[in-house]
Amino acid sequence: MRAAVITFPGSNCDRDLAVAFERVLSCPVERVWHGDSHMPDVDVIGVPGGFSYGDFLRCGAIAARSAIMAEVIRRAGAGVPVIGICNGFQVLTECGLLPGALIRNAGLSFICRYLSLKVVTERSVFTGGYRRGEKISLPVAHHDGNYVIDGDGLKRLEDEDRIALRYLDNPNGSTAGIAGVLNGARNVLGLMPHPERAIEMDLGGTDGRRMIEAFMETVG
Repeated sequence: MRAAVITFPGSNCDRDLAVAFERVLSCPVERVWHGDSHMPDVDVIGVPGGFSYGDFLRCGAIAARSAIMAEVIRRAGAGVPVIGICNGFQVLTECGLLPGALIRNAGLSFICRYLSLKVVTERSVFTGGYRRGEKISLPVAHHDGNYVIDGDGLKRLEDEDRIALRYLDNPNGSTAGIAGVLNGARNVLGLMPHPERAIEMDLGGTDGRRMIEAFMETVG
């Protein structure tokens, strides 16, 4: 098994995600620069959190047009699992791999704490380690995590069972409390919470570890 983590100017969780992949998957991790146009054959691609390009224009808007994203889109279309976390979720919506958009939190404040979440579907390579309806706890750290989508888009997500996670208290005002969504093929997941920051009890919890372990059990 082999993983890749993309780094953009301003990424600050790329190393966190690479370490999480290394420790949980026990596999080598390729660190891929945003300006590259190719990457080695890998079994999973991580698009990390941070502030790519300083959140200039819109969060993730410039990163979504980086050279490497054409390859990420191609690999996702070929079935390679892709996970976008926080800013990575923003990038995945901006490049069209996921529907909707992320805007400023409803309270216009930065949120940084563990939050309670509900697992809405276990039908993906990343959520297969949870039970539908299970309550888990993951940390968030974002100012622009308010997920928005129109009524038709929301109905499509619900009808196709593509909402992965919901907030129990919806601190940022996201539509229908959505914290994470899947693409139609169910191999791309975008979420605002940080599973890579919850893989050891020393970090405050291990619920994020099961997201990475589920991938290993499904694909590995």
